[in-house]
Formats: sequence, structure tokens, C-alpha cells
Amino acid sequence: MAVSGNVATFRLPTLPTIGEIVKLFNLRAEKQLSQNFLLDLRLTDKIVRKAGMLRDAYVLEVGPGPGGITRSILNAGVAKLLVVEKDTRFIAGLKMLDEAAPGKLQIVHGDILTYKVERAFPKSLQKNWESDPPNVHIIGNLPFSVSTHLIIKWLENVASRDGPFTYGRTQLTLTFQKEVAERLTASTGSRQRSRLSIMAQYLCNVQNCFTIPGRAFVPKPEVDVGVVHFTPLINPQIEQPFKLVEKVVQSVFQFRRKYCHRGVAILFPEAERLQNTEQMLMRADVDPTLRPSELSIPQFKSLCDVYRGLCEESPTLFSYNFREELRQKKMMKKSRSRACFILEEEEEEEEEDVEEEDKSL
Repeated sequence: MAVSGNVATFRLPTLPTIGEIVKLFNLRAEKQLSQNFLLDLRLTDKIVRKAGMLRDAYVLEVGPGPGGITRSILNAGVAKLLVVEKDTRFIAGLKMLDEAAPGKLQIVHGDILTYKVERAFPKSLQKNWESDPPNVHIIGNLPFSVSTHLIIKWLENVASRDGPFTYGRTQLTLTFQKEVAERLTASTGSRQRSRLSIMAQYLCNVQNCFTIPGRAFVPKPEVDVGVVHFTPLINPQIEQPFKLVEKVVQSVFQFRRKYCHRGVAILFPEAERLQNTEQMLMRADVDPTLRPSELSIPQFKSLCDVYRGLCEESPTLFSYNFREELRQKKMMKKSRSRACFILEEEEEEEEEDVEEEDKSL
């Protein structure tokens, strides 16, 4: 349940505004890193409230930048806030917050993609998966360039219950491009339904909390931003290995405007494609003329369960990659074309030699 900042027992002293921090340290958002600063503390407070009860919580913030959300988290009365920032330009500004909140803020200069979150907080915070979520949260205004890659990585961690989910069903509150936020939460049959929808929703309760207009950021991005909250499910809706689910879902959505049988087909080598595609769809009781966006998670569960069975019957099936087969076919075609070209050249040379011999006679 959300908690307002005035319940917290700790408040930061008066500090320069985020805008003043940006000017003081001459901070400029790097376009190639897709950085956008959120300067309005009313909005950062709203993001933090959507994370839930943070009083005495342990929080990891991803990419704090100039520290807007960082301030809101500290003002929520957390026990400990650990921030992971890759860009050295922001460290000095964050150290000002560290001095204003002694003992509460820990700054890590590093890359969240490689940082070992499972070592960040005391083991005493760990809870059984079946229990309520632990008092551990992840919050972040993610750069657009890493947001999709990072959430897929964390969803895999949810499936294996490691990384940030060593502590239990750790909750995440993250920002994404509005379009990505809509994909993450899209329902069956909607235009935004995608691979991300299935991968997120089979593992988590996913809520699109609210949208922040692009004009609230500096510099103003071309798109609005969605705030999304994730709570891992006690039992995933698909009980299969993450990589298997990912492969099936990715294949089906490979041809998102076509019937789903087109995507299912590329799970199998060309020589046995037609037979196995029909068999898989029949066993899963899935209509082959449904579009990928029309398939529900229970239907994806059936497809994954049947595919797992087929992989057990044929141990080399899971390693099959249709793109690799396609690449090899193209190489063979080029090789044959080259061989034909060389043969034609040799035949032309032989004909020329014969003509020269005839002339000499």
C-alpha cells in the first residue's frame, strides 16, 4: 500500500534543487546514453509512492543521475538506499546527498547489468518465496537504451529466483518508454500485445501505474514515459525453463501479423516442419489461425508444455535455430552458384582451346 512522505521519520535538510545541481556540476544528458533528467520532485515522489511502503525498507536505485528520485526515496524513511550509477559525472552530486543523509546512502560506481544485487543487502532480509514480498525494492528511471534488456534479465532472475530475487519476491518500480510500458501490461487481443507482454505477465503481476509526459524531462524525449510496477507471482503461469518459454514466445511473435502457425513452424527444421507444427498445435489445442496477439497465457503454457515434450523426444530439437539453417542454405546456394560460374568459365576456356587447336590444324 502506498505511503505518503510525511509518515516518514526522516527528512532531508534543505539542499540545492535538482536543477541547481545540474547547473552546479555542469551536467548534460548524454543522448547516446538515452539520459533524461526528471527534475520535478512531485513526480519523483509519485514514483516512489507507487513502489509501496518504503519505511525502513532496503532499496536499490538504478541510474540515479542527478538524484531526483534518490531524494524522494530517502524522504520515504528507508533504512538503506544503495544507488548504482555508471556515469562518473553524477557521483559528486550524489555525495552531497550522502552527507545530508549519513548512514543511509551507499553509492556504487558501476554497471547495473553486471552488479551483483544478491550481495547488496543483509541475508537476514531473505524471505521464503511463498511469503509476502521482502522489505527490498528496486526503483529506477531507466535509460531507454538498456530498459528492455534489463527487464528481460531480471525476469530471467525471477524465474530462477536468483539475483535481486535471492531475497524473495522483490518488487520493482521502473520507468519505460510509454510504448514499452503498454507492451509490458497489454492484455490478450490488444494491439500492444507482444513478446514482452507474455514474458512479464507469466512471471509477475504487472501494473502500468501512470504516464509522465515527455515535457517533464530534461531534455524532453520524443516519447512519454510509463511507470510500471512488478510483483513476482508465487507460482509462474508457465512451469517451464525460462529459455524454453522465451524461445517459444519469440518464435510465435516472429510473424506477429501472420497466423500463429507461421511462428510455431520455425521451431522445427525444414525437413520435419509441417508435420511437427501440426502435431504441436493439435496437442496444445491451439487454433493455428489465431494471431500471436490473440493467444492467452494459458495457450502459451500449452504450447510450451508440448514443445518441452517434443524436445525430450528429440534431444537436439531445442538447440535448433532456424536462422542458422537459413544462413547455411544461403551459403550453400552461393557456393553452388559460384561452382556453376567456375564450371561455365572452365567450359568456355575449353571451347576456346578447342577453337585454337582447330585453327592451328
